[in-house]
Amino acid sequence: MEKLYRTTPEALSRLTPLQRKVTQDDATEPAFRNAYWDNKEPGLYVDVVSGQPLFASVHKYDSRSGWPSFTRPVDDAAVTEKVDRTLWMKRVEVRSAGADSHLGHVFDDGPTDTGGLRYCINSAALRFVPLADLEDAGYGDYRSLFEKETS
Repeated sequence: MEKLYRTTPEALSRLTPLQRKVTQDDATEPAFRNAYWDNKEPGLYVDVVSGQPLFASVHKYDSRSGWPSFTRPVDDAAVTEKVDRTLWMKRVEVRSAGADSHLGHVFDDGPTDTGGLRYCINSAALRFVPLADLEDAGYGDYRSLFEKETS
């Protein structure tokens, strides 16, 4: 049975003011002053609202932007994209598919060897699950993302 990821009143009540402002009001946290911009620990990044798996550390890279940046989501169906015309420019907003949480934006200036995308994501929209805790946290199915290919 597939897990249902969604927004609940209980989940929203657990958010900090910054998490609520980012995920529910489409805000952006300060660059270089957020939890995961320089996190190098292996693990899974999930939606802080619903727990939906979104990004893995194996796809994270230092974009020098001050926010966590990824070359792709763990599953294309985990995120949705929509045109964002705020700040007098056209950007592509990224939202979690299950809870519709605002995550950040995707740009086409990422590493070319991995497809050229940069998912620039707010730490406040994420909860980090360390690799060692995947099974206990219910994310054991994602362990294969971290296993080196031997072929």
